[in-house]
Amino acid sequence: MSHQTAVRPEDVLPAGADTTAINGQTVRKGSVAAFVANAIQLDGLTEGTPEYTTLITQMQELAPVLRTIGLLDVFEPRSPEVRRIFADAA
Repeated sequence: MSHQTAVRPEDVLPAGADTTAINGQTVRKGSVAAFVANAIQLDGLTEGTPEYTTLITQMQELAPVLRTIGLLDVFEPRSPEVRRIFADAA
């Protein structure tokens, strides 16, 4: 049986680093937190407004990175809009 060590944040992104490469994709520090913050804000906006469009665009840019790091392997979005963004990024 193989013994796996827990992964710490500094194992993924050392102190002082802003990006890392995971599966050939550049992942910027704060990508997951930014996506989540935008998804939370999205819930209170009306589709078609400039604010809504800005959030959707940013989330579309981040979705491939989040897919690459395996976020969807362990979490399933509850929001239909967020599910659509990830489906489009596939």
